[in-house]
Amino acid sequence: MDANLETKSAKASTQIKTESKKKRNWKKGLTYLAFVGPALLFFLVIQIVPFLMGIYYSFTSWNGVSSAVEWVGFENYKRIFTNDPIFFQSFMFTTKFMLAAVLISNLIGFGLALILNAALKTKNILRTVFFLPNVIGGLLLGFIWQFIFVRGFASVGEATGWSFFQLPWLGDETTAFWGIVIVFAWQISGYMMVIYIAALQGVDQSLLEAAKIDGASTFQTITKIIVPLILPAFTICFFLTISMAFKIFDLNLSLTGGGPFNSTQSVAINIYQEAFQNNRYGLGTAKSIIFFVIVAIVTTLQVTATKKKEVEA
Repeated sequence: MDANLETKSAKASTQIKTESKKKRNWKKGLTYLAFVGPALLFFLVIQIVPFLMGIYYSFTSWNGVSSAVEWVGFENYKRIFTNDPIFFQSFMFTTKFMLAAVLISNLIGFGLALILNAALKTKNILRTVFFLPNVIGGLLLGFIWQFIFVRGFASVGEATGWSFFQLPWLGDETTAFWGIVIVFAWQISGYMMVIYIAALQGVDQSLLEAAKIDGASTFQTITKIIVPLILPAFTICFFLTISMAFKIFDLNLSLTGGGPFNSTQSVAINIYQEAFQNNRYGLGTAKSIIFFVIVAIVTTLQVTATKKKEVEA
């Protein structure tokens, strides 16, 4: 009899514990849902759903206005690869711009970080000054620099006679390209600087002191000790600058508008004109899907390569 009572009591205790555990799990699940749910919902509505709709429209000839949506299959993609030289011209410009902008932006950002990581009295003020351009919107920044290139440089050139300031900075294919690179690097280098400074502050100072005692030069200290230790920062900065350079739109639009003669037209501007000015929304979304795949591949390869370097270091 006592054994039966003990068995029933043990079963009841186990059942109570199970129900209590289920309640705790429900509460925990509801708590997670309360915090994650709104963000997940907005992500689905703003990112995933439009992306899936874009894939669908890329197989249609929709003009972006009418209610009639005609399915054309892969015709848009065939047209892009066989009969759209302007798109490939804009892609080549964007790729060339990305390579130059990524290299220059990271060199300037890393250089500023090395300087401002030193014991300077004005380092906090200088950090703020160098970061400020990143706060200014791309369109506004483009119009400001358009005035500088067209009016400011011309005035300086007349006063000094220096040929550098007398160049047609936004009126020639070569100078317009470098003008966009200069403005992009000026805007984004401060952001990269902040990331590099955060990484440099995590470097063990005893290693640098030991290298100095052993007679290592400044260049050797940077290349052999500092750079390998902050490779994760390079991974982040390269990823950010590559993706931002590929997606350049507002800065390019306000500086040159893709001119002269589409020589500085980025892929983003080409897609925008195709979809919203030429009213070929299906073709524009097909271009955007191709562009998305290319950017995803390039950034994935970059992250994989730099992560591998981190492990080797």
